[in-house]
Amino acid sequence: MEIRLAADLQSDSIVDGPGIRTVIWTQGCPHNCYGCHNPSTHDFSGGALVDVDYIKSSLDSLVYQDGITFSGGDPMCQSAACCEIAKYARDLGLNIWCYTGYTFEQLLELGKKKKSIMDFLSYIDVLVDGKFMMEFRSLDCKYRGSTNQRLIDVKKSLLSGKVCLVPDNTSVLHFEKSSHLYV
Repeated sequence: MEIRLAADLQSDSIVDGPGIRTVIWTQGCPHNCYGCHNPSTHDFSGGALVDVDYIKSSLDSLVYQDGITFSGGDPMCQSAACCEIAKYARDLGLNIWCYTGYTFEQLLELGKKKKSIMDFLSYIDVLVDGKFMMEFRSLDCKYRGSTNQRLIDVKKSLLSGKVCLVPDNTSVLHFEKSSHLYV
């Protein structure tokens, strides 16, 4: 299976989720948010096709990383490939964050028609959802660009059937079996 990436993996990020993370920059985004910090990732034919096995072997060589973050572009547009990578990362003990321009509610609806979206969601610890909106831009938001975007605890949300937010004063650092460790 292949995935279209905007760039090679970026390790040692401290702004794309808590701790030290490796970011997977997907290529292709339908949202085209005004003011997006990654407009070069919007074109679905841009970037480069990479075999998912290459990403997996790159994850094997990571050191001192707390987790991975899917960003882009919109990773949900390549949910099957992202799911395969997320499952592998989970097996390595990494926690998983994902940025998407879709809302959680939209993803649940899309997931009724496209199973890979629900499969991918099942591996994500925290989803940063919603389009970046310039009118709600804030430098005070933790791990997001605009106040309309939410930090969603995906596991709790899927179990409860309603959106469960990660409290602003905590960070999801590590995934252990079926529970989160908050600090």
